Amino acid sequence: MASQTIIETKGLGKQFGDFQAVIDVNYRVLAGDAVGIIGPNGAGKSTFFNLLTGLFPPTSGSIHFFGQDVSNLSAENRVALGMVRTFQLVSVLDSLMVLDNLVLAVIRCSADFNHKMSLMMGSAHPKHIIADCAMALESVGLASKAHWPTSDLSYGDKRMLEIAMALSLKPKLLLLDEPLAGLSEAEIAEVVKLIDKVKKNLTVVIIEHKISRIVNLVSRLSVMHEGRLIAEGEPDDILCDPLVREVYWGERNDACEVTAAGE
Repeated sequence: MASQTIIETKGLGKQFGDFQAVIDVNYRVLAGDAVGIIGPNGAGKSTFFNLLTGLFPPTSGSIHFFGQDVSNLSAENRVALGMVRTFQLVSVLDSLMVLDNLVLAVIRCSADFNHKMSLMMGSAHPKHIIADCAMALESVGLASKAHWPTSDLSYGDKRMLEIAMALSLKPKLLLLDEPLAGLSEAEIAEVVKLIDKVKKNLTVVIIEHKISRIVNLVSRLSVMHEGRLIAEGEPDDILCDPLVREVYWGERNDACEVTAAGE
């Protein structure tokens, strides 16, 4: 039986003035996929993510999530449907305790707390929310730091916290925008291990520059260059593709191996 399509774009484009950041992208992710998007700086990867998740409206084309056209749906409404993302720069609130970051994320996206007055007048820590948030922290190894000030966390732990915040929203599709950026080698290993665990139960799309770290995590790589999707396929095939090697590493030689070149 064919797998269900989770998200699909048709002719997706984004123009800023005279600059075309994303051009006629046709892209599809199936249920249970763990896929990667790579490309040189300025290729349009993050703009593409911003289109998928509703931060930018498309100039052309369409986005369908579980068959529903969400092209003009707000980012908040896409989260409510199950589309959740992280960002290149860790996005957490240092002024809050670790657990409260998750609680606030869940409350902000809950139908029961969709008005600011509800948050001000209601209980900010109902038991079911606490339980879900505690489970998310446990899954990323931060349960023992739940009541720490977030400002006391290392950058790697803040990345883990951001992923926990995403998981606490119970996503159907998780989009990770350069989750390894700015991390030490030890922190990278921990995040890779977490993603490997998460992908067993979720559909995951990863943008990442550290290609050698994700080739064993994903079943398919898509390559963007100058706003276009120029190649898709199994990681080994893509990394040996002469055009991909030329646009990504500036070489077209026959030798092919997965290295950290250009990362």
